[in-house]
Amino acid sequence: MKSKTSTTKQKNITVSKKLKIGDTVKIISGKEKDSIGKILKIFRTKGQLIVENVNCKKKHKKPTQEGNSGEIIEIEKPIHSSNVQPHNDNN
Repeated sequence: MKSKTSTTKQKNITVSKKLKIGDTVKIISGKEKDSIGKILKIFRTKGQLIVENVNCKKKHKKPTQEGNSGEIIEIEKPIHSSNVQPHNDNN
C-alpha cells in the first residue's frame, strides 16, 4: 500500500486589481467596522493592505543610545483585503 503524504500547497491569495494605493475604502468587518480611510500600502501576495488610521498598534521602542529615553510609537498593521470595500465620497 502506498502511504499518503500530505503535500501543502501555498494558496494564491491576491488583492483585487481594482484597489490601488490612495483609494478610499470602508472597513466592513472586524473591530474597526464602518471606519473609512485611504490605502497606504498593498501586499498583493499576502492578500493584505494597510489602511490609514485603522488597526493601529503600539510599539515600544528601546533607547538606542545612553541618555536617550525610549518611546511608544503607534503604527498601522495590515488587514485582510476581504474586510474592505471601495468607498465613494459622494455617498
